[in-house]
Amino acid sequence: MKGLLPSWRAAIAAGLLLVAPTARADREDNTYKNLEVFARVLSYVENNYVESVDNRKLMHGAIKGMLETLDPHTIFMPPEVFKEMKIDTSGEFGGLGIEIARKGESIIVVAPIDDTPAARAGVRSGDELLRIDDESTEGKDLPWALQKMRGPAGKRVLLTIMREGFSAPREIAIIRDHIRIVSVESALYGGIGHVKVKNFQDRTDLYLRKELDRLRTLNGGKELRGLVLDLRNNPGGLLDQAVAISDRFLPGNLPIVSTRGRNGRNASEERSKDRDTEANYPVVVLVNAGSASASEIVAGALQDHGRAVIMGTQTFGKGSVQTVIELEDGSGLKLTIARYYTPKGRSIQERGITPDFLVPDEAGGKPGREAPREKDLERHFKAEPIMSLPEQPSSPRALPANLKPWEASSKLKDYPLKIALEYLNGMASESAGTAPAQAGTGTTQR
Repeated sequence: MKGLLPSWRAAIAAGLLLVAPTARADREDNTYKNLEVFARVLSYVENNYVESVDNRKLMHGAIKGMLETLDPHTIFMPPEVFKEMKIDTSGEFGGLGIEIARKGESIIVVAPIDDTPAARAGVRSGDELLRIDDESTEGKDLPWALQKMRGPAGKRVLLTIMREGFSAPREIAIIRDHIRIVSVESALYGGIGHVKVKNFQDRTDLYLRKELDRLRTLNGGKELRGLVLDLRNNPGGLLDQAVAISDRFLPGNLPIVSTRGRNGRNASEERSKDRDTEANYPVVVLVNAGSASASEIVAGALQDHGRAVIMGTQTFGKGSVQTVIELEDGSGLKLTIARYYTPKGRSIQERGITPDFLVPDEAGGKPGREAPREKDLERHFKAEPIMSLPEQPSSPRALPANLKPWEASSKLKDYPLKIALEYLNGMASESAGTAPAQAGTGTTQR
């Protein structure tokens, strides 16, 4: 083949055998034929293109193009992007603090991360990013957008956004900061805890345990009367941390999550253990459209086992599992390998977790403008047909009728949190056969 080095062809063949050693002969033959076409095009470009080409850039572009025919969570990361991704899981990076996704040809905001420059600047879930600095996002991929927003603290990034209700796009100038995401924060309201889990990164379960112990100390050493586990705008993260946090609230030997890939591959089941289980106090889990992936694993596990009441709005609906593979040149491949299922066998892909009680963002309001979800993403997996399995509620219930104002939460502007606290206070009071506990403003840690 003109212009193609034998070593290159051998490398392609060797790579194929490593990836698919058990593929059938006819499928291998078809793959080799397709590789012949690819190699021929590569040869033409290398030898005849009007200008000299960067082979590394060509190969990375070819890989990205190949993966863009698959689901939106399977991506190729050049070395500099892969390095940033690894930093993300540690919870420290320089940037704005925005979770983004593709919706058709657009890049949209899934959620701004709490207490980051983006959240403070007023970026909202559902915002469409039209430009980053002086470059249009049209036709650009997510790694490009992430790389544009990341960088040294102190430098300005100009976002041009379009939002429902805007008559024209608007510009928001944001100063990058050194973002250290404190993945767990907590507050105490009259003996009832509020724990906000922002994402699932290294040691998130450890931080949760420390915050729960801190709340018990603030409560005079007594056990909590209840807990609000707040997963709103939590985009997910590490699966093992979602399993560990679910385990913390469940007795031993219960299923938490199972995964199944193609033809039964990558099948596994995670179960709870007996050690370090929290006391059986009542729990409310708060969710919304920004609660995705690992957040949905936790909400689904606690809902299926009746361990928690789920409040809020429909979750994002990402029911797939990715593995991250580091490649020889320092680049990375994030590959979707399986779907995950809740303990009762529910796949939430496209559907999300339906809350037990629908709690809008604001008092008397509707659930809010339609935030982007998995079903809106281009090339997303379709939901599997619903089998005769126990299902989550087909529609959430209205708010409990016995909610009563409570002094401890009376000054809160966060309506869903206020409702959750009032609900738990009513449950704890009925269980104890006493009047609702009174307390002042909650103690918080930031």
